[in-house]
Amino acid sequence: MDAQAMLQLAAEARQRAYTPYSHFQVGAALLDAEGRIHMGCNVENAAYGPTNCAERTALFRAVADGCGPGTFQAIAVIGDTDAPIAPCGVCRQVLVELCRPDMPVYLGNLRGEWLATTVAALLPGAFTPKDVQPTEER
Repeated sequence: MDAQAMLQLAAEARQRAYTPYSHFQVGAALLDAEGRIHMGCNVENAAYGPTNCAERTALFRAVADGCGPGTFQAIAVIGDTDAPIAPCGVCRQVLVELCRPDMPVYLGNLRGEWLATTVAALLPGAFTPKDVQPTEER
């Protein structure tokens, strides 16, 4: 599936966002190894801490649907921003944990602007699962 098709699906997911506080809707579309798309949108909460971003919603949904970490093929994220949207730091860390470093990440906005990057480029020097293993197991 190409970037444009994925960004269109992310835009559809964006319409489902629950954002009564910020009114800032974000959508994501995650492509798995079987060619299935897992949609995600941001879901806010009055307590703020439980709020979940679109990227994490799509990733967590895919894991809950049985997809294993490292099997994802690409993710597209879209928002109503001046430039193509950028994932927050927490989402970047979750991408590092669940996706291959070279996995494509398509970032877009509602004006049709977009760019392609990778998980590794979004979070250089990332803290990874291997960093939490005891030294003798590395």
